[in-house]
Amino acid sequence: MVDPLHGITLETLLKELIEAYGFEELGRRVPIHCFQNEPSLTSSLKFLRRTPWARAKVESFYLFHLRDKRRRARRGHGDDLRATAGLVVSATKSVTGVVHEMQKAAAVAVVGVVSGVVNSVSGRGEGGEAASAVGAATNVVGDVVYGSVKGVTHVVGRSVDVVVAAIAPLLGDSRPGEEREALLAVLNGVVGDRLAEKGSPLAIPMALRPPLEGLHRGGTLLVLVHGSCMNDLQWRRGDVDFGTALAHDLDDVTPVYAHYNSGKHISENGADFAAVLEAESGPFSRIVFVGHSMGGLVIRSALAVADAQGLAFRQKVDVVVTLGTPHQGAPAERAGHFVEQLMALSAISAPLSIVSGVRGAGITDLRYGAIRESDWQAIGHVPPGDDPRTPTPLPAGVRCYAVAGTVASDKGVFAGDGIVPVDSALGRNENAAFALAFDEAVVVPDCHHVALLSQPKVYAHLRRWLAPQPTTP
Repeated sequence: MVDPLHGITLETLLKELIEAYGFEELGRRVPIHCFQNEPSLTSSLKFLRRTPWARAKVESFYLFHLRDKRRRARRGHGDDLRATAGLVVSATKSVTGVVHEMQKAAAVAVVGVVSGVVNSVSGRGEGGEAASAVGAATNVVGDVVYGSVKGVTHVVGRSVDVVVAAIAPLLGDSRPGEEREALLAVLNGVVGDRLAEKGSPLAIPMALRPPLEGLHRGGTLLVLVHGSCMNDLQWRRGDVDFGTALAHDLDDVTPVYAHYNSGKHISENGADFAAVLEAESGPFSRIVFVGHSMGGLVIRSALAVADAQGLAFRQKVDVVVTLGTPHQGAPAERAGHFVEQLMALSAISAPLSIVSGVRGAGITDLRYGAIRESDWQAIGHVPPGDDPRTPTPLPAGVRCYAVAGTVASDKGVFAGDGIVPVDSALGRNENAAFALAFDEAVVVPDCHHVALLSQPKVYAHLRRWLAPQPTTP
């Protein structure tokens, strides 16, 4: 079974909660009488140990507390620079070109920030001098990196640390913004597997946003799962947000958005997603999913894990909807331009488009739509042209729907939304073992891959499909 608390004892987590909130506030947030009528650690522990449902609520709130603490933590630009520098140093041989481009852009931004900060602090117009010094130091690092890639990686690492240590106090701290979130999502999509392996602070952990406190009265939990190189904030397209709209139009719906490292294998994200759902979905009586692109594969992977491990949340799953999901793979990934097309969708991520030759494990999984560990492990060990996957049907007892988009420029076998072919998005396969039997599958014309997140025609289908079906007497 999955242990989202990683073996932490009840006494330890309760002590941390009491220290963070106090008994009175804890009793308000987790309305259990042991915090209200018997405000002591000993009595509370006794009650929780003999009352499984109460312990579950406290553990759920503790998970929220941990994520909320991370969310509230102010993050230093220096930390980001150091983490990015570490990534650069470890990948200089394979991504020298993109790092060079990003270094030049970053140098301009850093010089501007340093100049403004120093001027505002000193009031003597010394920002230009300080900025020039930082710019020179940055260029020195750049010359070292790009002039002698071989044999000097350790020197570069030390040089970057020196520069970062010098300018970090001037940069100060800031809370994450949408631009930083978008760039991090792209970075994770491209090399997220390596970030996770190295324990980088830039690696995105699997989480639900906003965090669930375990205090909801129940009803329907709507989970929206983003695609490759994207993040949860990108479900909002202009004035359109499917999650908010569905919560408004359907009764008793609580929307949350998955946020994850799309550079990791889909099977790894599926296992992490299943663990999060098992820990947080307790109060809800019904769970429905909407997955865009890779998100649909992550949902299917999580449900396969839940079936294999007998997780409790699986019994509550009622509906799965996928939007432009490459169930049968993405020819664009095989052709090598999947990343470029994704990068081009955002000015923020455009500089990363030249790293198409560097693809995270998650993106390579899209080649065939690999959702199990055995799927990607088998790639390279089967004859060319054969499907390396283990057939994985749609989850039993769940209403499943699929949406595909089309654009006029895509024709023939590539006909689709610019990235995912229609046949793949609708689960069609000449081999019956791999074909997916959706309850309903629709094609939305004149709709590219990202437009699936805001098309009125798509929302009309979502609203109809996600509404609870009347119970047959």
